Amino acid sequence: MTAGVSRIDARFAALKAEGRAALGVFVSAGDPDAETGLAILKGLPGAGADMIEFGMPFTDPMADGPAIQESSQRALKAGMTLSGVLDMVRAFRTGDQDTPMILMGYYNPIYSYGVERFIADALAAGVDGLIVVDLPPEEDGELCLPALSKGLGFIRLATPTTDDVRLPAVLKNTAGFVYYVSITGITGSAAVPTDMVNKSVERLKRHTDLPVCVGFGITTPEQAAGIARCADGAVVGTAVVKALKASLDADGKATATTVPATLDFVRGLAEGVRGARR
Repeated sequence: MTAGVSRIDARFAALKAEGRAALGVFVSAGDPDAETGLAILKGLPGAGADMIEFGMPFTDPMADGPAIQESSQRALKAGMTLSGVLDMVRAFRTGDQDTPMILMGYYNPIYSYGVERFIADALAAGVDGLIVVDLPPEEDGELCLPALSKGLGFIRLATPTTDDVRLPAVLKNTAGFVYYVSITGITGSAAVPTDMVNKSVERLKRHTDLPVCVGFGITTPEQAAGIARCADGAVVGTAVVKALKASLDADGKATATTVPATLDFVRGLAEGVRGARR
């Protein structure tokens, strides 16, 4: 097994042995600026993040709600690029060789960068997986299959509308884990319906041996704990980004409280996940 996929596998195996679920945390790379964003990124594992979804800022993030759209815009305004995202991953890896790092975003910047070059550079930087929300299974030849062939995991989204007919296509080339989107619509637009999620996770597990993580709608430690009781991981993005934004000044710039406030919020989520009984 290649190093990239196995880092994700190793983390889920370790957490299974501990009897608990993972906390996945999403942040936009370079929000609100590269220096502050890197300090947050480096602090996430210590705050309790078991894996990191690192957003590749994009001008038109259509699956994301206003909070993540704004975080992407702040990062772009501060000069973040796809090369800059990979530089941040590389800097993170100088102090952390274990935490799974998944790049999340859209295909256009990757296509512009060059697929083969991107895969090579991402692996060299220490990226473990990709979530590219606008590439369906029908487009696996574009990025998914080339990435998998080099050992870069491709993590697929399953949604409440992914029925049993569609599910095999979604799962076919998925590696690392399955990301279950708990709501229909954009990120941060509704609270996660825990009872429905429980049933959906059970259904997914009948179709795959991969871990199932749930995101889109988890905003509190209590909600994260509820998901952690039924799924293999709870992923929180919008709420973390909102906590970061609340610490910024009137011009959207970082303050002395930005890094500690963001990491403190993540600590609360981690306590919720770690306190959940499986």
